[in-house]
Amino acid sequence: MQMAEQENTIKQQLKTRHVSMIALGGSIGTGLFLASGATVSQAGPMGALTAYLAIGIMVYFLMTSLGEMATFMPTSGSFSEYGGRFVEPAMGFALGWNYWFNWAITLAVDTVAVGLVAQYWLPGVPAWIFSAVALTFIFLLNLFTVSTFGETEFWLSLIKVVTIIFFLVIGIATIFGVIHSKVNVMDNLTVGHHGYVGGWQGILSVFVVAGFSFQGTELVGITAGEAENAKESVPKAINSVFWRILLFYIGAIFIISALVYYNDPRLLSAANNNDITVSPFTIVFKNAGIAFAASLMNAVILTSIISSANSGTYASTRTLYALAKKGQAPKIFAKLSKQGVPVAALVVTVLVGMFAFLSDVKGGNEAYTWLVGASGLTGFIAWMGIAIAHLRFRRAYVRQGKDLNALTYRAKWFPFGPILALTLSILVIVLQDPSSFAHFDWEEIGITYLSVPIFVIPYIVYKITKKSKLIPLDQIDLDSKAEN
Repeated sequence: MQMAEQENTIKQQLKTRHVSMIALGGSIGTGLFLASGATVSQAGPMGALTAYLAIGIMVYFLMTSLGEMATFMPTSGSFSEYGGRFVEPAMGFALGWNYWFNWAITLAVDTVAVGLVAQYWLPGVPAWIFSAVALTFIFLLNLFTVSTFGETEFWLSLIKVVTIIFFLVIGIATIFGVIHSKVNVMDNLTVGHHGYVGGWQGILSVFVVAGFSFQGTELVGITAGEAENAKESVPKAINSVFWRILLFYIGAIFIISALVYYNDPRLLSAANNNDITVSPFTIVFKNAGIAFAASLMNAVILTSIISSANSGTYASTRTLYALAKKGQAPKIFAKLSKQGVPVAALVVTVLVGMFAFLSDVKGGNEAYTWLVGASGLTGFIAWMGIAIAHLRFRRAYVRQGKDLNALTYRAKWFPFGPILALTLSILVIVLQDPSSFAHFDWEEIGITYLSVPIFVIPYIVYKITKKSKLIPLDQIDLDSKAEN
């Protein structure tokens, strides 16, 4: 009996370096490498910096909230588990299914993107072949032990981190005249009203893009359940998030703002057409005389997409497993292989990704567009869930007379962090596409805001059918461990 229980338990094989690197580079992707240029174009150099700085501060505090809960109660269910335990079961149910759906669809988006990016080198080969190979590769990576996932993600993230550091070095050398550039840096940073284009409206318009660039950071909470030493690795990973935000995101946006004119039409083209040759990173590298800039960035972006698909498959698989363990999904998804992998959950996740991918290949562009739109705001909903769960967790912890000094990791400036995260997440969701309401474009409203009812409807249905209620603070279970 004891052996059977051990077999149906996930393996804690993620090393501290795995968790730290996943936190450091795991969520860096096309949002930074491509779409960041659009933020500079739309809001101006200083406007883009302001937006990324605001979202960056929010994400940092949000991760400290998640870190406090993850070190206290490590679980692969992460904020789905915390929502159900610290708020109410309906919250955990809705957060879990919403997050699983998001990453399953993201897997499809990423596989389609792999095909498009790979055609840069082999334009004569159909894109779907590259996509199919990528999907198979991701499936096999996640089929083996969690340490295989961790090791792969470590090296994929390291490539992105090294690229950005190289970019920062080249950028700083160009700003200080070590590398010649025709761009007037000081003039570039003081365009218009001190670099702001469109005032506050311009800044708010790029909050969404900046927010999407940071999504995936919350994966640290899910890896805590399979970390060898969560109490050591999670705080270390959370601390690295601060430097990633400061150096990688803020640093990269500053370099782009200083060395690429805000009204350069190529910046918008990079975001709208996924044309790697006009990525702001590529433009800076080319201006510095690096001839292979486009090929370099294409390889890095291909790496980023595979990394995103790999992380997303892992996150959605573990989320579905956690739901099944709580009886909120079919029991088959809670079964583990000898390697500690929830194979059934992995298979259904990849099948959903394959369905969406095939709908695009077969020309079902409308269905594919709706699927992509349905996953759009899920990350912000997840962040709201983390913030609410932490507010409830800390209040329950104090109400039950526990010593805050006993916490392994303690979130800074509580309750400022979760309140800021909750406020900005709501702001971003509301401002996602207000113009669609102005013109009552119902199709655009549906595509943009479909994530909201996908969360709200399961929440209401579960609340009614299971008679779920808000758990009183003095009755929140802070003593029993989460199931893994």
